[in-house]
Amino acid sequence: MAVSPASLSQRPLGVAVAGLGFGASVHLPALRACAGTEPVALWHPRQERLDRVCGEQELPGHSDFAALLADPSVEAVVIATPPGPRFALAQQALEAGKHLMLEKPVALNAGQVEELQRLALARRLTVAVDFEYRAVPQFQQLDALLRSGELGDLVLVKLDWLMGSRADASRPWSWYSQAEAGGGVLGALGTHAFDMLRWFVGPGRRVHGQLSTAIGERPLPDGSGRLAAVDAEDVALVQLELEAADGRIVPAQVALSSVARRGRGCWLELYGRQGTAVLGSDNQADYVHGFQLWCSQAGEPLRRLEPDPALAFPRSWEDGRIAPVARLHGWWSQAVRQGRPMVPGLAEAASSQRCCDEARQST
Repeated sequence: MAVSPASLSQRPLGVAVAGLGFGASVHLPALRACAGTEPVALWHPRQERLDRVCGEQELPGHSDFAALLADPSVEAVVIATPPGPRFALAQQALEAGKHLMLEKPVALNAGQVEELQRLALARRLTVAVDFEYRAVPQFQQLDALLRSGELGDLVLVKLDWLMGSRADASRPWSWYSQAEAGGGVLGALGTHAFDMLRWFVGPGRRVHGQLSTAIGERPLPDGSGRLAAVDAEDVALVQLELEAADGRIVPAQVALSSVARRGRGCWLELYGRQGTAVLGSDNQADYVHGFQLWCSQAGEPLRRLEPDPALAFPRSWEDGRIAPVARLHGWWSQAVRQGRPMVPGLAEAASSQRCCDEARQST
């Protein structure tokens, strides 16, 4: 018997998760917390890892990606692998008619993102990108503040994101250490940073980057004690122009680091003709919990804004990333069922990736 469109729109989206690091720790609980999604299968290329997580999660698994895509219960796929294989897997999934939620960086360059965008449009498939800060309440509150015009025309934007997650030189060498594999602080933090700037102000252009690698060698993970070269940047200083909706150009400065011991965390400052807004958190242990928003007008001291209860998460987890990712899954499942594009999606990913590419090319 044929399934009616009404019953289809009410049924949770059957989602497979490909990649069992961030995919297992964040996406799986987020999918289960979202009324519009249901995890139905897992994929990982290593059978031992796959078997262990499938047993823990009580879900079927595949080590063959084509077999996963042939599973009739799989309507959509979350691809949370390292960046290197992500483009090929996404391309294969789109060709099989699957909707996608992609981790970032979506691919290794903007050309690959644009190729996925063309394929998704041709197949009429909905692709989301996990820019989870768009779903964090304090960021949404800042967006509403900017749209209200309370700050006036922006004259300067400054973003410092200084973390110490890789400041320990004994942390093992991995794909993150390799530029050609999509590693480095631009892919990890810069993709989010440039998406924030696009969201709050407008797309970036005239990007100039100064990149450096503070820790040039790391021990191989095999326990041999041998060191391997690191060529992915762990510090990025970027200057760019943001094109506002009315065509005005707003200068912006971005400082990123994954090796800043006792770094100040993530702080975004927006200076307007009529006021100033500051959004920030010094919580190094959680990239989502701890953000607060301040505002001032006409030269008054900054005052902290109380969180808007209308934007609050219905619940929270010890891992702060789960709540915004679950919110994104909700937006994604609605977009899929309604047959419309998703924001944030591939258009936003392409814009962010172009800034990353230009920062690297200018160095």
